Amino acid sequence: MIISLLGYMGSGKSHISKILSEKLNFPFTDLDQKISEAHQLSIPEIFRTKGEIFFRKEEKRILETQLNDGGDNILSLGGGTPVYYNNMELINSKSKSIFLRASVRTLTERLLLQKNSRPLIAKLDDHDVPEFIAKHLFERNPFYGKAHFTVDTDSKTAGEISDEIIKLLKF
Repeated sequence: MIISLLGYMGSGKSHISKILSEKLNFPFTDLDQKISEAHQLSIPEIFRTKGEIFFRKEEKRILETQLNDGGDNILSLGGGTPVYYNNMELINSKSKSIFLRASVRTLTERLLLQKNSRPLIAKLDDHDVPEFIAKHLFERNPFYGKAHFTVDTDSKTAGEISDEIIKLLKF
């Protein structure tokens, strides 16, 4: 079984994926890391040197490879992955998808702590970050909402969230 975790940046996809990987004894794959390894560039470098269209095409190609590999896997998706092409339909047909939903307030608190390592918000003034997140969520929630399951992450530990996912998937 492939379990795909999706949600906005800062929702905990990578962290929760690692914990699920340990609890279920499934391998863990970070889609952005796979893209970065394939091109030997960081994601911000790929955006800067090759552009977003190139990145999104590579994201789709590597997503398809991961979903077609079969076997057990925890797949941590990029925040924008479900939005492009027919990615969300592909994700739902080849895996169990989990939307890690967090409030604008929670996402803002988390992302401000990592602002410099987040290219999308690095140049924003701190007080503009909540509005930026809210706008993105408005655009992306119709895609995120297509996930098989939604788990609210506000005020929960990573362990509690991973346990909730395991119960939803009836392990």
